[in-house]
Amino acid sequence: MVALRGRDIDAFLAKPDPARPIILLYGPDAGLVRERADALMASAVDDPSDPFSLVRLDGDELAAEPSRLVDEAMTVPLFGGRRAIRIRAGGKSFASGIDTLADMSPKDCRIVIEAGELRPDAPLRKACEKAKSAVAIACYADGIRDIERLIDEELRASKLKIAPDARAALTSLLGGDRQASRNEIRKLTLYAHGKSEITMDDIAAIVTDASGLALDPIVDNAFAGKPADVERAFAKAIASGINPNQILMAAQRQAAALHKARLSVDEGRMESDVVDNGFPRLHFSRKPLVETALRNSSTDRLLKVIAQLADAVLDMRKQTDLAEIIAQRALLAIAVNSRRRG
Repeated sequence: MVALRGRDIDAFLAKPDPARPIILLYGPDAGLVRERADALMASAVDDPSDPFSLVRLDGDELAAEPSRLVDEAMTVPLFGGRRAIRIRAGGKSFASGIDTLADMSPKDCRIVIEAGELRPDAPLRKACEKAKSAVAIACYADGIRDIERLIDEELRASKLKIAPDARAALTSLLGGDRQASRNEIRKLTLYAHGKSEITMDDIAAIVTDASGLALDPIVDNAFAGKPADVERAFAKAIASGINPNQILMAAQRQAAALHKARLSVDEGRMESDVVDNGFPRLHFSRKPLVETALRNSSTDRLLKVIAQLADAVLDMRKQTDLAEIIAQRALLAIAVNSRRRG
C-alpha cells in the first residue's frame, strides 16, 4: 500500500518518483489538492505551454469509457517529449482504468488525479493505493505549523517581517483551504509593500478569514444579543452568495460550543479559561462577543436554542423558497432573547 504521510509527501512532491507516474491527490482541502496538482503538472512536461503535452479529462466522462485513460497515457507524442494527464474525479468510478494502466507502467507520462474526500474503501483510492506504479496523497487542512511555514515562505519572498502579535492573529485567521490562505498572505504583503514589518493594524485592515469565518459576525452577534448587527452581517453574507443553510449550520456549531462551555463554567471553571480553550482558533476580535454570549446564557436556554435551530433547518428544507427568511428570523430571535441574562 502506497499512501504517503507527513515528510514523505514533501519529499515526493519535490522529486516525484518516475516509477510511480499515477498520483492521486484527495482530501477536504480543495486548495491544497489544486496547488499540489499544479506543481506536479508543471514539472511533468518539458514545455508547459505546449498544448499537446497536457491532457485534461473529466472523471465522470472517463467512467463511461475507462479504456480512454489507457489510450491517452500510452500515446507517444508526435514530436517526442513528456506528457501529463490531469483528471478531475467526480462521483463516478473509473478505477478499472487505473487497474489496467497500473499493469502497463506508462513511460514519460504523469497522470495526476484530483479528488475530494475519499473513504478508505472508495474504488479510486483503493486502486491507487494498491498499484505499484501509483501513489495516493491525502490533502488535509493545514495545521498551525503548516500555516506558520506558509506565512514564512510568503514573507520571505516579499522580504517582510511580522510582529509576534500580528503573526498570532494571522495564523488564527488562516486554514481550511491552502490556496485561499496563500492568497490572503499575498494580499497582505502587497498591502504592506514598502514597510519592513507587518503589524496588527495591517492584519485588521486587509485580512479576511480564509477558512470560512465570514459567518462568525452573524453568529457571534446573535448569541451576544445584537440584532441590528445580525441584520447587517446577514444581509452582507446573502449578498455575497452565502447559502442560508451554511449560516444556520454555523449557528448550530456555535450553540453546541457555547453549551459545552457553559457546562464547564457551571462545573467551576473560569469563563476566561473556557473561552481560551473551548473555542478552537478563536480570533481576538471575536473574544468579547463570545464572552458576552457565554455570560448571558444558561444551559437550559442554549438547549432551547439548539432545538429551535434544528426546527428552523427542517423548515428550510421543507420550504426552500423561504429559506432566507426562515434563517434570518431564527437568528434575530436568538439575538433578541440573548439580550436577557439567564
